[in-house]
Amino acid sequence: MKPTHIEHIGIAVASLDEAIPFYEKVLGLECYAIEEVADQKVKTAFFKVGQTKIELLESTDPEGPIGKFVEKTGGGMHHMAFAVEDVQQALDDAAAEGCRLIDKAPRPGAEGLQIGFLHPKSTQRVLTEFCGKK
Repeated sequence: MKPTHIEHIGIAVASLDEAIPFYEKVLGLECYAIEEVADQKVKTAFFKVGQTKIELLESTDPEGPIGKFVEKTGGGMHHMAFAVEDVQQALDDAAAEGCRLIDKAPRPGAEGLQIGFLHPKSTQRVLTEFCGKK
């Protein structure tokens, strides 16, 4: 497994309504999609910089993972996502190298992608996500 590129950088925010203007007005980026991912308890907003996306994440439930992250840290960089050809194979390869998995199998994510996370305790303290098409 070798990532093809950085798919996106996930940034947790308290409010999309408050965060989006910075990316649009200060950085001159366009928010091209807002989507709720109910099973992950988040609403996302996407921007594109070259081939890489920035994904803002607002919690829809204070007890969800993003809600807890924002409560604990105030928000900020949440995860780094790598595009891979086969998410299951990437997860299996990472596990074979001793990485602790959050997801043992791919699950649905935003923009119709399959996703799988590695635990930050085994990835140099960076929550790492693999993304790929079904």
